[in-house]
Order: sequence, then C-alpha cells, then structure tokens
Amino acid sequence: MFNVNEYFDGNVKSLGFNTSEGNASIGVMATGEYEFGTDTVEFMTVTSGKLAVQLPGSDQWKDFEQGETFTVDAKVKFTVKAEEPTSYLCLYR
Repeated sequence: MFNVNEYFDGNVKSLGFNTSEGNASIGVMATGEYEFGTDTVEFMTVTSGKLAVQLPGSDQWKDFEQGETFTVDAKVKFTVKAEEPTSYLCLYR
C-alpha cells in the first residue's frame, strides 16, 4: 500500500502511494543539492520550504516556493537545491 524510500544517505525521504489518478509520493529534503532521474512525467509541488530547480537542457536555476509546481519530462535527470528543509508532493503520470 505504501512504499517508503530513502535517498542520499537519508537526506531525502519519501512515502509513495497510489491515487485514483496514478502513483504519487510525499517527501522531505534536508538542506542540500540532489540529482534525480525520472521514469514518467512528474508534477512536483513544494508544500513547505523552497527549492531551486535546474531542469534538463537549462543552465538556469528557478526558485519554487510553497504552493508552486514544476513539471519534469520522462526519462531525464534534473537537479534541485533545498536551502532549508523542504517538503513536496510528486505526481507521476
């Protein structure tokens, strides 16, 4: 029913679950910089804190704060920087 995941020596933790619209996860990130890969399109919403995000093909960083969402294509890598402990909701489509 739930999948518990831990990444980057425990600095990122998530709880995966299924919704009527597909898979999702909620998680937390400690302060730091992290690179993730995607299997599907991901819609990531910051639920508290703030993330700087570098999307594939860009050398620019863009800030996302509480309540803001960014989209990442399938089969790519992207990098995030959490300048403070940050939580998120990720929908996989």
